[in-house]
Amino acid sequence: MAKEKKGVRLEHVSKIYQDPKTKKDFYAVHDANIDIAPGEFVTLLGPSGCGKTTILRMIAGFESPDEGEVYLGGEPINELTPNKRDTAMVFQSYALLPHYNIFDNVAYGLKLRKLPKEEISEKVHSILRLVGLEGMEDRMTNQLSGGQQQRVALARALVIEPGVLLFDEPLSNLDAKLRVDMRNEIRRIQQAAGITAIYVTHDQSEAMALSDNIIIMKKGVVDQIGDPHTVYYHPVDEFVADFIGESNFLRGTLSEKDGESGVATIEGHPVEVANVGHLSVGDNCVLVLRPEAAHLTDEGVLPCKVTLSRFMGNYQNYQVMVGDTLVKITDFNPKNHKIYEVGDEAFVSFTADDVHVL
Repeated sequence: MAKEKKGVRLEHVSKIYQDPKTKKDFYAVHDANIDIAPGEFVTLLGPSGCGKTTILRMIAGFESPDEGEVYLGGEPINELTPNKRDTAMVFQSYALLPHYNIFDNVAYGLKLRKLPKEEISEKVHSILRLVGLEGMEDRMTNQLSGGQQQRVALARALVIEPGVLLFDEPLSNLDAKLRVDMRNEIRRIQQAAGITAIYVTHDQSEAMALSDNIIIMKKGVVDQIGDPHTVYYHPVDEFVADFIGESNFLRGTLSEKDGESGVATIEGHPVEVANVGHLSVGDNCVLVLRPEAAHLTDEGVLPCKVTLSRFMGNYQNYQVMVGDTLVKITDFNPKNHKIYEVGDEAFVSFTADDVHVL
């Protein structure tokens, strides 16, 4: 639908607020450098208060940066009001007009632009086909389900053919199953329209399912930018490893090194590791081990004692102690696997490629 795919760039962008209690200034966003390619779907991910919504609002024009510049399609837009920017926002609350039917809600922005009636009708019907609401033009918004209301809000944003579509936690009011269905629909519609999309969420599974790239925020700072595969398997720090999925952290020291390969000593036991070029022998290190990457065996890498063993249907859920370290293990499809019970002695097994060394 978009006339032109536009990228978004933030150069050294910061936003300063005042703490209402202490009256001291603080950075809600500090020195953000972000480059979003045209047609890309990018998610801003992080816990509450990390700065992700502030970045979205600065792109939309609802907030102004105190430092740095925001560019849209190569054009600096700091001085432009929201209505002068080639963006459209889909809000958490949908913000539909309750006394209008679906057609008039979607047509609202086009009518403000004083487009001819025939053109408005053509554009509205075309976008309603795209979002799966064709034939429902006359229905009032208060007669719609949450998912249908979300589709109307999406159609209303898309119909004005913005260069960039902005999403502010649009699925948080929906139940879990509908959220999954709608995120798949949003991705389908974004790809069909070929539009650049920037999406704010604190739900890591939502970010993984939707994104070409994920921007992970921590306390106002961009912590890591990467595709879902990279941020999951190669997190830059413990915060990212813990925020994206579930992780075990095995702490020790690098005792041997040969190029990128080496041996780490964990709880007194040698563990082969890879990609340790950034470390020197004697350095402290942290091994990030995903629960699904490890399994229990009678002989293996790290001796352990089983403290929890639960059958969950499609997986066996274990917790074991490796010395003083708790390790969680998810053993998928356990039907023909040996099941270890609480109190059993066993070994946690994994290969050097199964762990990421920080």
